[in-house]
Amino acid sequence: MDRTELGDFLRHCRGRLTPADVGLSPGTRRRTPGLRREEVAQLAAMSTDHYTRLEQARGSRPSRQMLAAVARALRLTGDERDHLFYLAGEEPPRSRSTTAHIRPGLLLILDRLTDTPAQVMSDAGDILAQNLLARALHGDASTHPEADRNIAWRYFTDPTARDLFPAEDRDQAARAVVADLRATAARRPDDTRLAELVRRLRARSAEFAGLWDTHHVAVRHAAVKRFTHPVVGLLELDCEVLLSPEHDQRLVVYTARPGSTSHERLELLRVVGLQDLTRGGPRG
Repeated sequence: MDRTELGDFLRHCRGRLTPADVGLSPGTRRRTPGLRREEVAQLAAMSTDHYTRLEQARGSRPSRQMLAAVARALRLTGDERDHLFYLAGEEPPRSRSTTAHIRPGLLLILDRLTDTPAQVMSDAGDILAQNLLARALHGDASTHPEADRNIAWRYFTDPTARDLFPAEDRDQAARAVVADLRATAARRPDDTRLAELVRRLRARSAEFAGLWDTHHVAVRHAAVKRFTHPVVGLLELDCEVLLSPEHDQRLVVYTARPGSTSHERLELLRVVGLQDLTRGGPRG
């Protein structure tokens, strides 16, 4: 691990970004160009002290999960992400499965969506990035271990994940999650990570196993979804799914029809989310 070069690279990448580039408010009394360290730490869901130590070449060796989070926070290209891993003494991710490194174009769009929930997901259901409103609506995925940041895993193993849906919608939501995962598995039969996810789900959830065995296939498309949020109540939102050219990453955006009760409640949720962020972090 080359701590000096790693710190220099991180400072350089941080200095070339502006708050607008990552969907943050510029604030006041910004004396130097680029993001502040605490802003990068916030985007990477890590402590400011830990990130500062990396830049100052005095931190411990970062984990692969942390390197991936920092690469996303700094909007690194694929080549730059690989360079970051090499400087930290790690081999860059090499897999035949979908990459967890978000394409800069999707991140650019996500950064500019400040008034509606949006998140980037893999086609296997892994949550790769969320904006503030998505964290306020769904909960902060970064608070869970990386292996558990998958919507199918959460839906079938964590009872609280179902609480977000009205009771009468939960069976249909379960079928939709499994059908979409089935379609992805068929496209990538050699993806060992995806096969392991299915194996874990079948072993953990009899409901998942039963739905999987029906062999129903349906790729996730635009739809109207309802959520029962514990603070603002019932939300009826239009869900749009934008695909990357390779179709292995998706930008999922939720909007409310102007003038509707859901639109008013979504605005309230935006205020609640901002308040939670100023208190030290988004709601989990």
